[in-house]
Amino acid sequence: LVGGGAGLAQPGAITRAHRGILFMDEAPEFSARTLQTLREPLESGYVAISRAKGTTYYPARFQLIMAANPCPCGYAYGNGERCTCREKDRIKYFSRLSGPILDRIDIQIEVPPVERINPGTVPSGESSHAIRLRVMVARQTARERFREFGWVCNAQATGTWLRANTSTKAIELVNHALASERLSLRGADRAMRLAWTLSDLSGKTSPGPEEMMQGISMRTRLT
Repeated sequence: LVGGGAGLAQPGAITRAHRGILFMDEAPEFSARTLQTLREPLESGYVAISRAKGTTYYPARFQLIMAANPCPCGYAYGNGERCTCREKDRIKYFSRLSGPILDRIDIQIEVPPVERINPGTVPSGESSHAIRLRVMVARQTARERFREFGWVCNAQATGTWLRANTSTKAIELVNHALASERLSLRGADRAMRLAWTLSDLSGKTSPGPEEMMQGISMRTRLT
C-alpha cells in the first residue's frame, strides 16, 4: 500500500495513485496497522519509507475513497434481522477505522440498500454529464478565486484564509459543533473547505449557514 522492498524502497499503491483516486473496498478488512500508515500521506501529501540504504520520499497526494459494509456479514442494515454477527464482532470490525483515520475523511455517508429496480431505461436523477459540467464550473470558480495565491482548489486554501472569508453566521455553526464535540479542530477546518465546495457547486460566492450545516453533517453522518 505505502511501498517497500529491500535496499531502496519502491513506491506503493498510494504513490501510483498520486493526483488520482485510491479506492479501498471493504476498508475494515485491512489491518489496523496498515490503515494507520495512511495518516502521514493524507496529511502531508508524501510518504517517507526508510530502508537500509536510506529514506526515500515519494509523492502521495491522492483522493481516498473507502467503502465498508455495516458489519462483517453485511446484513446489519434496516432492522438487521438477517445479520448473524455478534455485537463485539461489529465493534471490532469498525474499530479498525480509528478516529484519526476517520477525521481525515471529509465526507462520510451511509448508502441505503436498493429496495427496488425501476423498469425502463430512463435513468432517474441528474445525469453524469450534467454533474460533470457543474463540477467543472465549480473547479474553475475556485481556481479564479485563488489565482493570486497560487492555489487551484479549496483543499489548498489556508485555515487563515478560510476563517477570514467565511461569514460570521457560518463560523458560529462551526463553533457550536466544536463546543458540542461533534467536530475536532481538524474536522472544523475540513468542514469549512467542504462548505466552500458546496457553495461553488451551487453557484454562490461564499458559503452560508445552509452550506456549512451540510458540510458538518456530511463529515459527522449526523443531521
